[in-house]
Amino acid sequence: MPGNPKDECTSAFKAYVAASGHSAYATTFESRVSDLYIICGSKLNAPSQKAAEESALRICQAGLTRWKVKTAAGGCGIAASK
Repeated sequence: MPGNPKDECTSAFKAYVAASGHSAYATTFESRVSDLYIICGSKLNAPSQKAAEESALRICQAGLTRWKVKTAAGGCGIAASK
């Protein structure tokens, strides 16, 4: 779980935890050595777990493109799914 309570990714993770339906939370792979930021995405209450995961990954990848960042550890991955 992200640690900064004012961070958008922390809010997204808390919303994922609170969601009752199929939901997923995706984030960039963590590299404590060189990455100073975390990009994330979430999808709440999707029709299926697979749909939630695909959408969360798309949102996370779009963040990498939007902010033109490359992470040392790679792209995005599903961190939590239900």
